[in-house]
Amino acid sequence: MSETPIDPQRLVDGLVRLLTVEQKSDFEFTGRPQKDGVGRVFGGQVIAQALQAASATVTDGKEAHSLHAYFLRGGEEGPEIDLRVEADFDGRSFANRRVVASQGGRPILNLTASFQQPEDGLAHDEYEMPDVAAPEDLKSDQEIRRKIVEHAGDRMNEAQKATVTRPRPIDMRTAGRLHWMNSEPSEPVAYTWFRTVAPLPDDPAIHRAIISYASDFTLLGTSALPHGLSWMRGELVGASLDHALWFHREARADEWLLYATDSPWSGGGRGFNRGRIFNRDGQLVASVAQEGMMRKRIKKAD
Repeated sequence: MSETPIDPQRLVDGLVRLLTVEQKSDFEFTGRPQKDGVGRVFGGQVIAQALQAASATVTDGKEAHSLHAYFLRGGEEGPEIDLRVEADFDGRSFANRRVVASQGGRPILNLTASFQQPEDGLAHDEYEMPDVAAPEDLKSDQEIRRKIVEHAGDRMNEAQKATVTRPRPIDMRTAGRLHWMNSEPSEPVAYTWFRTVAPLPDDPAIHRAIISYASDFTLLGTSALPHGLSWMRGELVGASLDHALWFHREARADEWLLYATDSPWSGGGRGFNRGRIFNRDGQLVASVAQEGMMRKRIKKAD
């Protein structure tokens, strides 16, 4: 029996709905749960929803240029996420917002975002975009996941297989190998193209939210590459601890963006990772940094 075709626009519209928060009062918002979500809430979702809530309270033309977030505890799929915004500062050029994301009265994330009135200024671009294969010449990560599942046999149950191969609203194409693609130790660098699988609205805020969402993909896994271990194979236990993102220039998340990540250090049960996001013109559009908890899973004795 053939599979039912998936409408890409429907997937992307669902992502936009997921990241569009509902306003309850001037500074209180609700983030929707992922439809049919299982387990822990994806950290990038909470970051994006918190940024959207903060952005909704800044109404004088200022745009988000940076965010800093701490993950306090894992969120649960299913319940809504409560987002409380504090307007800490409103100046002529800059504004600052502080957001607490909670479930059941328990904070799961603290985020601070800074906003700036657009202006011209001294400009330079220090980094050149890495010379990697174009996205059109690469297989989709989704296709690679399907092949892994086909050969997994009894090592994965049906629920795990469904989670790994579920249709995604963001197409990701990796030049090289991510931690789940390879068990051999390798250099702690990764290059992945990403874009939504269908067009987005022209609202710049939703593009920033989706870039924030996608910035939590592949990042922590970069610090696992030198060790040849993977969360997907059950060899690691991990969680994001903090996440920082700087927006340098406007970018569309429905056009190909290259996410170049590296990990200069890991130790003490933590891994530190950096990311640079480029557009097709080779311009740096965003920078990312994250530290995460990363421990080798201890197998229980039979």
